[in-house]
Amino acid sequence: MSTAGKVIKCKAAVCLEVKKPFSIVEIEVAPPKAHEVRIKILATGICRSDDHAVSGSLYVPFPVVLGHEAAGVVESVGEGVTKVKPGDKVIPLFVPQCDECSACLHPKANLCTNNDLANTSGLMSDGTSRFTYNGKPLHHFASTSTFTEYTVVHENSAAKIDDAAPPEKVCLIGCGFSTGYGAALKTAQVEPGSTCAVFGLGGVGLSTVMGCKAAGASRIIGVDINKDKFAKAKELGVTDCINPQDFDKPIQDVLVEMTKGGVDYSFEVIGRTETMIAALASCQMNYGTSVMVGVAPSASQITFHPMLLFTGRTWKGSVFGGWKSKEAVPKLVSDFMAKKFTLDPLITHTLPFDKINEGFELLRKGISIRTVLLF
Repeated sequence: MSTAGKVIKCKAAVCLEVKKPFSIVEIEVAPPKAHEVRIKILATGICRSDDHAVSGSLYVPFPVVLGHEAAGVVESVGEGVTKVKPGDKVIPLFVPQCDECSACLHPKANLCTNNDLANTSGLMSDGTSRFTYNGKPLHHFASTSTFTEYTVVHENSAAKIDDAAPPEKVCLIGCGFSTGYGAALKTAQVEPGSTCAVFGLGGVGLSTVMGCKAAGASRIIGVDINKDKFAKAKELGVTDCINPQDFDKPIQDVLVEMTKGGVDYSFEVIGRTETMIAALASCQMNYGTSVMVGVAPSASQITFHPMLLFTGRTWKGSVFGGWKSKEAVPKLVSDFMAKKFTLDPLITHTLPFDKINEGFELLRKGISIRTVLLF
């Protein structure tokens, strides 16, 4: 029996309060309104940004349905939807692409002005929620909310992908992989023969490494305090692994000495202001480029000596790897299907959805790279 136009009762992992475990509960998901899409989620990844929301370092209103890295199938569509149809396999997009705003129309921009990243209301564009629990509304997260069997997104936040693509793998293209891979290829535009430093060797950091390697970097230095990550990093293209705790001098000084003047490109994929400055200072002072990839806590402020930039360094930010989401995601999925890159090394754990709290503990303890939850 068709569920189109009807409220769906389903299982969701709801974060009821800050710093509390997820509660697996039954929620109600309303039908999509005009230009909205209701998606049955098949697989969703656990990203560090979700944990930042749980901990309170990234502000979100509670109670909330988190999650933003997923793949699923369109269950039904609202009035006026033309870009996807029921049965289409899709990846929800935390960075939408409306194709109408100044950012979408500019060839150098990708952060659609209709994005939900700064939306502190946690509601859809009409000011209401599509989720309810015990008769009360739940908040949405990052235009996606994928820690649920069903979610509702705007059609600009859904990219149709190859129907044969395995959701338990390509879900990573919804955030982690694309963010890191694009930071190297699209935002920094790493050049062949260059030297790169990647601060943070988690899922996004390793994806950045993969992007540097694909671009032809001749030396890729991985920086992390967890030595357990070094073997995987070298498997994916890192040539040198260093732990800042092994040195009695700032890590930027170590990198400048190692490279006889500084790296060509550096990437901060942790989200700490101290390492953002260290990554910038590790670049060659005349022409080095440093890219901020990690998400810092909402209340963060950064202070640095202006001479770090005055000499010629470039400091850039990168959201979703600089990709225009709706255009890039289907192409990245096609590239994956054509074996132009692999996602398998990034996925260290696969768990049933109701083990979500276990998955977050693996992340917090530094055991997992990416955990994928299956429904």
